[in-house]
Amino acid sequence: MSSTITSSDDTYVTNPARSSILFQAFPGLYFYLRMFSLVFRASRKARKKQFLQQEWIQSSLAIIRHMETVDCRFFVEGKKNFIGLEGPCVFVGNHMSTLETFALGAIIRPHRPVTFVIKDSLVRYPVFKHIMLSRDPIVVSRRNPRQDLKVVMEQGMDRLSRGMSVIVFPQSVRTVNFEPSGFNSIGVKLARKAGVPVVPLALKTDAWSMGWPFLDFGRIRPERFIHFSFGRPMHIQGNGKKEHLETINFISTRLAGWQKISALG
Repeated sequence: MSSTITSSDDTYVTNPARSSILFQAFPGLYFYLRMFSLVFRASRKARKKQFLQQEWIQSSLAIIRHMETVDCRFFVEGKKNFIGLEGPCVFVGNHMSTLETFALGAIIRPHRPVTFVIKDSLVRYPVFKHIMLSRDPIVVSRRNPRQDLKVVMEQGMDRLSRGMSVIVFPQSVRTVNFEPSGFNSIGVKLARKAGVPVVPLALKTDAWSMGWPFLDFGRIRPERFIHFSFGRPMHIQGNGKKEHLETINFISTRLAGWQKISALG
């Protein structure tokens, strides 16, 4: 087990420790105050073109540490499946909450350059937009699938040709319940065109729950364990249907297993 999530080890597990009574009573208050402070500082740097790769890693790691401070526990496995890859890849995963957008910088970026395919609303958010734009993302509308495919193919090829891996969440909306029917094959299509491998990514991040009326700012739920699991890389053969189905199966299997663990707890 590693003491830092940025190590080269295959797995990371939060060292369990009980927070103070105050943090236990108000985990969201503690977390959001520090999260907003961190975002404002990072945004200032991004506007000045000073939010570089190491700053991204450290701010992502700080988010993880703030979650751990209020007793949230992270379980990361399968990092060896992408650490040793030569060249870029396409990470294809389910999308559950705001947390993965923050945390993956600390999990993946220490090992390889990476960016996201993101919805256009993220580059319109006050303050936060500067951080996202500094990551050279691929921006899609989530409203016109044909146009989104064109954008991902063109800009994804550009990023991959520059040695930058791409994280794709092929869902129109974030959801706690994984629906394979709504999980499109855009990530596999990009990997096939670029001739790079797909790395499946299953995640469970509903400890940062969805809120109302602001979707991104829900309750912090320390009792819900946080999981990131990376599958073995797959080179696309033929039309990619087999690899797409294997990615769906990987995510479904991992989520079902984590659900059983939660039920036992």
